Amino acid sequence: MDENEILDRLSAVEDPDLGDDIVSLGLVNDVTVDEDTVYVDLALGAPYSPTETAMAGEVREALADTGLDIELSASVDTGLAADEQVLPDVENIIAVASGKGGVGKSTVAVNLAAGLSQMGARVGLFDADIYGPNVPRMVEADERPKSTREETIVPPEKYGMKLMSMDFLVGEDDPVIWRGPMVHKVLTQLWEDVEWGALDYMVVDLPPGTGDTQLTLLQSVPVSGAVIVTTPQEVAIDDARKGLRMFGKHDTPVLGIVENMSGFICPDCGSTHDIFGSGGGKAFADEVEMPFLGEIPLDPSVREGGDAGAPIVLDEDDETGEAFRNFANETANMQGIVRRRQISGRQ
Repeated sequence: MDENEILDRLSAVEDPDLGDDIVSLGLVNDVTVDEDTVYVDLALGAPYSPTETAMAGEVREALADTGLDIELSASVDTGLAADEQVLPDVENIIAVASGKGGVGKSTVAVNLAAGLSQMGARVGLFDADIYGPNVPRMVEADERPKSTREETIVPPEKYGMKLMSMDFLVGEDDPVIWRGPMVHKVLTQLWEDVEWGALDYMVVDLPPGTGDTQLTLLQSVPVSGAVIVTTPQEVAIDDARKGLRMFGKHDTPVLGIVENMSGFICPDCGSTHDIFGSGGGKAFADEVEMPFLGEIPLDPSVREGGDAGAPIVLDEDDETGEAFRNFANETANMQGIVRRRQISGRQ
């Protein structure tokens, strides 16, 4: 069996989101048949996303009766030489943003990163809120970064995630008072001088608003997708629009909108109360024609998990944890769609 026969079989594998087969879409980088083994390299860019995992399974099924051993790999060509890339070993950089504070953005970022790690992905979590960093507390990261002889930084790890935060570098009660050029310098050092290693996803928890930190990130690193966090109430959605426009101005793909605090789950009676309104995030996503990534309840267990350093997404018996897991799945799936659209040219 030769390469053309393999490609003919692979043309039966459909991309469920792009509506065509993976060969026609250009999602098969290479096919090589070597004695008893067929090597297939696929242009899939969202590791462990449910959709792309299923597609890889269908590739195996399409070749199952060939009598050949099947070796699959995945790679995405950025079109840049290695020395031109910032963070060349990081496949996806997902920015988590909000137009205003108080919507639980850091909670969403931490649970997204932990959820992706739980799926099996190699994950980094970068707390870019230099004025109010609190990610280390939310994952109970007691270990501090270490330095090497080359003056690079080795990040600590927790729950399978590599962590970096300004909280590691300043005193617990020290105020951070920096202006634009200083913000740019310290952020650039934090992602360029840190030994992140090979990562499938880096989740960046941005500070609220549309200021220097956000602009530095968008101008310095190739953000592959952004998640906009809002609550159901109109004032939060008005500010979320500002964040959406910011990413649009920098041609950054927005993976979708997630509604946090969508309803309060009473721990005593179990009923749900719409304290901040209902359905605002979904309506906003529909209005701006963006994917809706899910609703996260206002649940006391989320706060308890954050204070205790145990992200609720890791609790497989918790309903709110399940909501976060569904959100992580949807986010990974959308990152895959964005990548595959770029490869196939079907924007």
